[in-house]
Amino acid sequence: MSTERVVGVGAGAAGFDPAFERGGAGSDLPTTDMVLNIGPQHPATHGVLRLRLTLDGERIVGCEPIIGYMHRGAEKLFEVRDYRQIIVLANRHDWLSAFANELGVVHAVERMMGLEVPVRAVWLRTLLAELNRVLNHLMFLGSYPLELGAITPVFYAFRERETIQAVMEELSGGRMHYMFNRVGGLKEDLPYGWLGRTAAASAAVRKRLPDIEDIILGNEIFRARTVGVGKLAPELIAQYGISGPIARASGVDADLRRDEPYLAYGELQDVLRVVTRPEGDCFARFSVLLEQVKVSLDLVDACLDKLSSLPAGPVNVRLPKILKVPEGQTYAWTESPLGINGYYLVSRGDKTPWRLKLRSASFNNISVLPALLPGTMIPDMIAILGSMFFVVGDIDK
Repeated sequence: MSTERVVGVGAGAAGFDPAFERGGAGSDLPTTDMVLNIGPQHPATHGVLRLRLTLDGERIVGCEPIIGYMHRGAEKLFEVRDYRQIIVLANRHDWLSAFANELGVVHAVERMMGLEVPVRAVWLRTLLAELNRVLNHLMFLGSYPLELGAITPVFYAFRERETIQAVMEELSGGRMHYMFNRVGGLKEDLPYGWLGRTAAASAAVRKRLPDIEDIILGNEIFRARTVGVGKLAPELIAQYGISGPIARASGVDADLRRDEPYLAYGELQDVLRVVTRPEGDCFARFSVLLEQVKVSLDLVDACLDKLSSLPAGPVNVRLPKILKVPEGQTYAWTESPLGINGYYLVSRGDKTPWRLKLRSASFNNISVLPALLPGTMIPDMIAILGSMFFVVGDIDK
């Protein structure tokens, strides 16, 4: 954390008049603003994100998010790798949502090729996408209270994560980067007895979830730090293209799984609930995330029931050794755990894409900070930043 002092006369750096705020005689008085750098290496920033804050005392009058410290140029790397290799890169930009990241790429390629994925693979993908959503949300449910000084919840959250990770690792061999999607389906079928073990894991997490709910939502200190803090208006949601749990916590009733169903979500509309809150503050964002875990577990159980009734069959489509996508373009998007991920694919008929543009949810979630933070105090900034649910790799893709 570093500081530099900026001296000005009259209004502050963001059009804010500190002299007027302190009850001074007017803008002819000299004022001193402090510029505080939070990050790029700082516990509050979840990684190498830098926030350049302009302060009047402890009040924020301006915020400039500075990104790019871990930029990996994934979109350019996509252009020199074939469609199988792209999946390896794509599942890493949001390292908490690897399976969801893979889905967008394979959806775009399958749409361009006109491939019909086997029914069994469709339901398996839906199941794994929801298990991945639970893993993502549990990480934030544990880490967010940690930002506010509560250490215990992260241990509860990681206990539940390990329960789900066990079945995901058994299936794919990976704990974070599953590499289980393939163009045309999935890598392989399920291990014997895996559906039963997954059902047991889902039941265990559901049974213990109230522990997290009670220890956090019932805590008066947590409520004092989050209720009414960082209110995000629906107008800002629309202006900045924010999606996912953050948008729904501000009353925006939007979810691609319901509004433009893909995978097997069209057959799960009676199970899928879109969780919204009207308040738009830090507490609402956290409570939406917690409630969405319950919805995802409901979807997991429904998928398990369906898969148990399906006959044995293929989980992928046989493809040529060298995979080439017909010339053309398409746009595929998915409701990833942090919001909408979009994939714009342009092909010239080669084995590598001519262009694959990635629209990530975290980038939009962070872009609203200059409009959200001015007027707040530094301690509230930490609470707000933690409730914006982003992964830095998803910003610096």
